[in-house]
Amino acid sequence: MKINNGKLVWMYKKMVEVRTFDEKVRELYMRGQVPGTTHLYIGQEAVAVGVCANLRKDDYVFSTHRCHAHIIAKEVSLKEIAAEILGKATGCCKGKGGSMHLSRPDLGFLYSSAIVGGGVPLAVGAGLSIGLKKGDQVVASFFGDGASNAGGFHEGLNLASLWRLPVIFVCENNLYAISVSTKKSTSVENIADRALAYGMPGLIVDGNDVLAVYEATRNAVERARKGEGPTLLECKTYRWLGHFAGDPGDVYRTKEEVEAWKGKCPIRKLRTKLVEEGILREEEINKIDEEVKKEVEEAAEFAINSPYPPPEDLGKDVF
Repeated sequence: MKINNGKLVWMYKKMVEVRTFDEKVRELYMRGQVPGTTHLYIGQEAVAVGVCANLRKDDYVFSTHRCHAHIIAKEVSLKEIAAEILGKATGCCKGKGGSMHLSRPDLGFLYSSAIVGGGVPLAVGAGLSIGLKKGDQVVASFFGDGASNAGGFHEGLNLASLWRLPVIFVCENNLYAISVSTKKSTSVENIADRALAYGMPGLIVDGNDVLAVYEATRNAVERARKGEGPTLLECKTYRWLGHFAGDPGDVYRTKEEVEAWKGKCPIRKLRTKLVEEGILREEEINKIDEEVKKEVEEAAEFAINSPYPPPEDLGKDVF
């Protein structure tokens, strides 16, 4: 299926937004302006964008501790996200969620769980709610390779398949669970193979190719909307930086490995396609890059200048 040019340009801009935003978050973290810690997505942009490009506004997303990219791809304001990461009252969770717990339910971004694998059972519950209400939404559940070894992953896939729920399980396999290689932690070479045990399709996708991710997700979404049940997508990708913003990542990974994966940059790959196929000229792409950089700078300034929530709000919006 041919992807229209407007969608291709949207995907390019979103990937640039994700990377530029996380580069700014890293800068703010190093300046001591981000309370707590933060986990960056640089290098994995094709997964979040390729998946969310298939979703409607009313479709649901569950994310992880590395959630900035997913909420950006779900079209939440950069200003709201930046303010939340800095713990400000103008953030999408009024400063109470922070970097690892972003949410915006009215736009379908239901929750980000910092517990490894914690979002999978929640996504299954959301999928069940869709069925009970006889809706046609779908749920995208993002998680990492480490989460595929957690009990909630296996329980979630079993129930989703048993009840034919409209859930797309997206494993972002970046080869490391914190500092532990999948070769030392995971019994199968391909996590997608685990789908067989639960009676659902399992697909291995080039997670650095946004078009491959888009196509695989499109098929999974079509199945889900028709009531044919869940799909497991394993997107093989790589995070360029360490596990969290302060982790150099060079203790457990070689420089050669990191550089090899940087050579597979998902943004550069789509940029080349747009130019070679005459969809955009170099100067048009450069203009998009500059516009995004300006938007990110404005979001950062908005967050920095926003107020912290007052002490009397401590007990509001919580259970």
